[in-house]
This record gives sequence, C-alpha cells and structure tokens, in this order.
Amino acid sequence: MQKLAEICVRRPVFATMLILSLTVVGLFSYKSLGVDLFPKIDLPTITVTVVNPGASPQEVETEITDKVEGAVNTVSGIDELRSTSVEGVSQVFITFLLEKNPDVAAQEIRNKIELITNELPVTAEKPIVQKLDTDAAPVVRIAVSAPRSLREVTEIADKKIKQQIESINGVGDVQIIGGRTREIQVWVDPDKLRAFNVTVAQVADAVRAQNMELPGGRVDEGARELTVRTMGRIIEPSEFNNLVVGNRGTYAVKISDIGYAEDGAEEPRTEAKLNGLPAVTLTVSKQSGQNTVAVADAVKERLAEIAKTLPPGFKTEVVGDQSIFIKASIEAIQTHLIEGSILAAIVVFVFLWSFRSTIIAGLAIPTSLIATFGLMAAMGFTLNQITMLALTLMVGIVIDDAIVVLENIFRFIEEKGVHPFQAAIEGTKEIGLAVMATTLSLLAVFLPVGFMGGIVGRFMSSFGLTSSFAIAVSLLVSFTLTPMLAARLIKRSDDEKERAFEKHTEPADHGSKESRFYRPIDRTYTRLLTWSMNHRWVIVAACLLVIVSIIPLFMFVGKNFLPVDDQAQFEINVRAPEGSTLPATSTLAERIAVDLRKLPGVTDTLTTIGGGQQEQVNVASIYVKLTPIGERKDSQNQLMVRARSEVAVRRKAADERSASCCDFRRRFSQC
Repeated sequence: MQKLAEICVRRPVFATMLILSLTVVGLFSYKSLGVDLFPKIDLPTITVTVVNPGASPQEVETEITDKVEGAVNTVSGIDELRSTSVEGVSQVFITFLLEKNPDVAAQEIRNKIELITNELPVTAEKPIVQKLDTDAAPVVRIAVSAPRSLREVTEIADKKIKQQIESINGVGDVQIIGGRTREIQVWVDPDKLRAFNVTVAQVADAVRAQNMELPGGRVDEGARELTVRTMGRIIEPSEFNNLVVGNRGTYAVKISDIGYAEDGAEEPRTEAKLNGLPAVTLTVSKQSGQNTVAVADAVKERLAEIAKTLPPGFKTEVVGDQSIFIKASIEAIQTHLIEGSILAAIVVFVFLWSFRSTIIAGLAIPTSLIATFGLMAAMGFTLNQITMLALTLMVGIVIDDAIVVLENIFRFIEEKGVHPFQAAIEGTKEIGLAVMATTLSLLAVFLPVGFMGGIVGRFMSSFGLTSSFAIAVSLLVSFTLTPMLAARLIKRSDDEKERAFEKHTEPADHGSKESRFYRPIDRTYTRLLTWSMNHRWVIVAACLLVIVSIIPLFMFVGKNFLPVDDQAQFEINVRAPEGSTLPATSTLAERIAVDLRKLPGVTDTLTTIGGGQQEQVNVASIYVKLTPIGERKDSQNQLMVRARSEVAVRRKAADERSASCCDFRRRFSQC
C-alpha cells in the first residue's frame, strides 16, 4: 500500500480517477436501490394449500392433510411440519433448516405432491405449492364505500380499481375483503321438487348443461372459412326460469315450476367495516424485491386518477400505508448521516485548525459512503434501517485512516520542514503498517457479522458487509486520495499563500501543537497520563471493575429482536368461539372497535373478517390508525396497553354472558 501511495502522489490523475470511478458507480447504484423498512430475508418455508369446497374439517384432515403430510415428510432437511384443517381448506406448512435453498425445497415439495394428486378427492382443486415470501407484504390498504348496495360497490372496486392497480409495476397481488360478487341464485321449493320427482342434483346439472358455449367446428363458404360456435350462454337472469330440468310425460318441467332464479350476490364469507360503516377493502401487496415506497406512491397516484372516473357517491380512502413510516425512518437516518458527517468535519477542523486539512480528511466520508452503494446494489441490498444504520456508524470510522495519514504528513511538514511532496510519500510510508493494522482489526470485527448463521445472521448480514466495504474503501482513500491532496494543498507555515485565518490563529514561530486551543488539552492529558503511570494498580482495578460490570449490566438491560418504533398504527386480532357466525363475530369485533375509537389519538379503525384463503368467519382483525406522533401525547406503545385493557374488559364481559348459557371460552390475541 505504501507503493500505491507513492504512485498516487506522483500520478494525481490516476488517484483521482481511481476514487472517482468508485464514486460514480456508487452514485448510479444509489438510484437503483430499493427503499424498505428491513432487509429481505428468505426463509425456507413452503406452504401446500388444497381446497375442497364443502368438505368438513374431519374429512379434510383424513382425505387431504394426512396424505400431503405423508408425502412431504420424506423430503430431507425438514425442521418443522405443521398443518391446519378447516372447512374446505387444508394447509400444510413445511419449515426447512436455514441452510436449505428455498427454491430447491419448493421444487422437491412439488415433486412429492404430484405423486399423490390422483389420491386426493375428485372434488378437490389442484394443490398450490408456494414459498413463504416475507418481502411480498401488504403495503397499502384502500377502503371503498358508497351509498349503494355492497354488490355494486364490489363490482366497481373490482372492475375500475383493482384491475387498474394490478397493472402497476411492482404490484404483486390485490385482494378484496368484505365484497359480495354477483351470483345468479336458483331457489327451489322442496314440496314442488317432490311433486315433480326432481332432485336438486338434476336442477344443477340442467343449469350447467344449458348455460355454456361449445365450439361447433368450421364451415367452408367458398373461399372463406367460418368458425361455428353454439351460443348457449344465458344473457338475462330471467331466462334461467325457462330452463328445462326434466320431462314428465309430455310436460317439460321448468325452473319456474319448482322455484325461481334471482340475480343476487354470493353468500358473505368476509366483511369489512371502516369506522363502523360497511366498506370494501382492497389490500395491495408488492412483488418480492420491489421498492416499497415506490410501489405505494405509484398506487396512491393511480388511485387519485381513478377517483375522478368513479360514479358519484363513491369514496376511496387509503387507510393503511406502510411507506409513511418507512419514509420517515429513512429520512431521519439520512439527516443523522449528514449531520454526523458535518460534525466529524468540524471536529477535524478544531484540532487541525486548517481548512485545507479539513477538506482533505473530510473527503474520506462522502467517497467511502457513496462507493458503498455500489456494493449494496451488487449484493441486492436495499436502503433500510439496518444498512442505513451501518452507514451512519461508519461516518466516524471511515475518516480515521485519513486523519492518521494526514496528521503524520502534517507532522513531517511542520516539525521536520520536509517539502509537502516528499512529506506525503515519507509520512504515508512511515504510518502505513499501523493504518493497515487498524483497518484490518475493524474488518475482523464487522466482516464476520456478514456471515453469521441463524435468523439473526440473515437479518444482520447486510450490516456487516456494508460496514466492511465502507471501511475497506476508506483504507483505499487514505493511501490514494489523502496523500495526493496533502502533497498539493498543504503548505508550510511560512508560505505566503497560507490563509490569513491560519496566520492569526497559529503564530509563525510555533507549531500547531502550541496553539491556544491544543495547548490546554496537551497539558491536561499530560497530567492525567502522569497520574495514571504513578497509580497503575488503580487504573488496572478500574478496568477490571468495568469488565466485570458487563455481566450484571447485560442482564439488567432489556432485550428485543426489533426496536419498539412508533409507526402510528397497530393491529388487534380477535378469535371468536369455533362455530361463531359472521354476524356474531362482526358484532363482537365492532364493540371492540367502538371502544378503540374513543381512545385519544385514534383516527380510524378498519375491521376485517374472514380474510385469507381459509376465510374463517370467527377470526377478525382490527386495524387501528393513529394521528402522527407529533400530534398526540400518548405513544403508540401506551395506546396499545390501553387497548389491551379495553379488550380484557370486553373479554371478561363476554365470558360472563356466555357462562350463563353455555361453557364457551373466548380467546383473544393482540399484535
């Protein structure tokens, strides 16, 4: 590295282009970096979902779940295997060891499932094998409401909002909760069915057979070829009444003879309420690896355009937006990063008392940090709390090497009277091994963090690698850019071109160590060092006391995997007794939501029931939105504690009412 420093001093263009190339790559990489709250973590967990409409939980378990578990249980590397069987849906969750490649695990599971597909019930749908993707999380929740029927609101939300949002780049899925889609319902009278000797199965087969379009082949008409199709699709709902379900002698039995057809809506299995009023909720999830902030901004921009085209009376409201907290967090860290860089440069100036020296040392901060963006882009990292924390901590570290090299060059010029050009070479050569040893010791601390195992290792790997690359670039800067600039910018104290400010603060017949600022520091440190050398056992005992105190202090300090942040939002999950109907769960959840809306700082509550593939009507989720942190007195954690007390009171009252009539137990869980 000493030879590299000499080359850079003699070849300033080489040094400039070397560092400039890294900086340019970092600048262009910064634009491509995604913005997220936490790093992307690939957990080797596979989900197998099989839907069998109408099957009971016992039937689902014996006919589907047990067979799926038996098939996938032979795959190597399984850490945990669990399953849930509810009405009509079987889900098997396979968690592998962290060393297992998720893609390989998913393919092995698919191969095993294909072997038992023929053994599943005929009415069961094709099994769906999916990887658990924690990065493809919901980013925006949109509530659509209007003074119309829920079916009309659902149709508008589906055709005019959902379809347009799905076309946005980065959007992975849009799920509708609380909607009721259109459905043609055929109501039959059991007495009339018996009178005509017609079964329900015959009615269903007749509707299915007489409401379809089939290809009819091709017809040649001279030089033209025409495609023939049988136009059997029913257009008007009233025409279903004329469908023939059977013949009794010469009489054709129609649906109108045994019942009637109705243009209605499907049976409600989900529900959504915004502040107690019915609404249709659209949950927008992003694709894996996409920029959360960019996707959320694009969705809100498209939603503003869609709102202008909606029928009168329709209202759309963004209830939940994950990008708000992410933006605030990243902006706060960026502010700290800039402030830290400025303060570090000020400290350098206070001790060196030279604008030129401060500029030389301060350049190590932006060059090292900006160049780090190139590695982050190459490794697939995002701008999140972990990587930004690493860059913020590196502000005070990346400048160390440049300060040590610059100070030694400054000493050669000031104390030995060496020409700046030669001082840059000799000073860097003298201190080179010490600087390398310091940098390598830092790399020995941070680099292993990037290769830790376990969940924590997956979470903190970006921190270790980002920090290590910034430190490595700072070492390169201190041996290239720093000596090159020092050889051309630092002047001797008696040089006529020295700044007037430095002439007034540093007398010509004294070095910088005799300045009015440094002299008191030097005298104080000398006294402390003399006293320490005369009382060695006191210093040793104090050091041992500090080391021993680490154990009790570590046990006293609280521990948590993630910090407790005020995101101005939280969610409550409620599980009603098994067998509860949708209206019963809705009533229970809405009572809790009413109590929550009375809390200070709560702006909205969004209650959703029956979401997900299982559509369990006894499971509700209450999303609570708070005012910004600067506009309320209580923190999010305090409001969550008060919400738990409200839920506990509601649970106690519900238990007392149920105990009087039956032995039910209500179980609540809050997150």
